[in-house]
Amino acid sequence: MPRPVISTGSAAWKGDLPSGSGTTTLETSQLGSFPVSWKARAEESSSGTTSPEELIGAAHATCYSMAFSNDLAGNDTPPTAVDTTAAVSFVAGEGITGIELTVRATVPGLEDADFQRLAAAAKENCPVSQALAGVDITLNATLV
Repeated sequence: MPRPVISTGSAAWKGDLPSGSGTTTLETSQLGSFPVSWKARAEESSSGTTSPEELIGAAHATCYSMAFSNDLAGNDTPPTAVDTTAAVSFVAGEGITGIELTVRATVPGLEDADFQRLAAAAKENCPVSQALAGVDITLNATLV
């Protein structure tokens, strides 16, 4: 049985929600710390400040790209490139209301119908998609 891999992130917050601010840190990779604020979360994000939803989007796009690449290779049609964006919608008072995955991939020798089938399967089987199963996740997939 594979041993679990634990990845850790942390956050420190000062002040109340509307006027406070904080920092989120990628602990495991030690790649850095990033400022976070309510304004970046509830209003249009400003440059230099992130939000939990942006971090979820990055994680989801990464996981989906990895899962889709693996499924394509398992189909004997390995991709040349897979580019994914995850747009996470947040409404104050409601929470995360949806995620739109948009993927563009270059896959030589693959018909669009098979591409769409594999893209949808990757959406369902991606571990981050599964963790976010309570949220409506849509997929726009383009074979380049």
